[in-house]
Amino acid sequence: MNYRHVYHAGNFADCMKHALLTALLRALSRKNTPFSVLDTHAGIGLYDLSSPQAEATGEWREGIGRLLDLPPDTPDLEPLKDWLALVRQVMKEYAGKMVYPGSPEIVLRALRPGDSLVCCELHPEDQRALRRLFHNNPAVSVHHRDAYEAVTALLPPKTAKRGLVLIDPPFEERSEFTDLVKAVTTARQRFPTGIVAVWYPIKHRSPPRAFFHALQDVGQRNLLNLELSIRPPLDPGLLNGCGLLIANPPFKFDEEGAAILSTLCKYLGDGNTESLVEWIVPE
Repeated sequence: MNYRHVYHAGNFADCMKHALLTALLRALSRKNTPFSVLDTHAGIGLYDLSSPQAEATGEWREGIGRLLDLPPDTPDLEPLKDWLALVRQVMKEYAGKMVYPGSPEIVLRALRPGDSLVCCELHPEDQRALRRLFHNNPAVSVHHRDAYEAVTALLPPKTAKRGLVLIDPPFEERSEFTDLVKAVTTARQRFPTGIVAVWYPIKHRSPPRAFFHALQDVGQRNLLNLELSIRPPLDPGLLNGCGLLIANPPFKFDEEGAAILSTLCKYLGDGNTESLVEWIVPE
C-alpha cells in the first residue's frame, strides 16, 4: 500500500514494459473479434514527470527522456515507433506537458468499439485518480480490489473471448513470486484463450529463476520470457533489470520482442545493457 509508481514512472523498466505492451495490443488488434484487458495493478494511468515525486528520483530522464530526445524519424527506432508515437501524442494533448501514459492509458488508446478494459487498484488515492481519468468512458471499469482476488473474480471476461491479463505488482511482499505462480495458474484456467503477461524486477537472478521453475512444476507451458538488464545483477539492493513473462504469447512474438529489446539496449543504460529472449517452456 505504500508503493507509489509516480517516483519511477518513465524509467527504463517502464520503457521495456510499455513498448512490449503496445506490441501485445497491436497483435490483439489484428483480429476483428473483440478483446478485453484486465490490468491488475493499474496505478493512476497518467504520470506528471514534472511533479516533485518524479523529480525526486529523476529516473524518467534515463528512460523515456533519452528516447524522446531522439528525432522521431531515427531509422533504428522502428520497433518502438507505435509506442513512442503514443507517448508523444499524449504529451501533445496536454499542451506539451511532461505527462507519461501508464499501462491503462496505453490500453485505452488501443481499444476499438466492442473492446474493453478492466482496471484494479488497491491504493485508495490512486484508485480515485484512476476513476477520475476514466469516468466518462463506458469501455473502462475501475475496481477498488486486491489484484490477486480479481484474477478469480473478473475472469473470464464478460465481453470477449480473447484478451490480455497484465499483472504488474510492486513487489513489496516477500510472497510476490509465490502469489504470481498461483495467479498465472488461475488466470490460465479461467481464461485459457487469453494472454497473461507478468512484469517482474531483476535484482539478482535467483528469485526469477525460482519463479520459472515453480511455473514448470505446476505444469505451465507456452511460456516466453523477455528481459532487459542495464547492469549485471550483482547488487540485490538495486533494480538491475526487469522481465516480462508471457504465457500464450502471440505468434512470432519472440521475434518482435527481440527487436524491441535490441533497440532499447542501444539507448538505455550506460553501455552494459543486455537483453534476453527465451522460451521457458515451449507450447
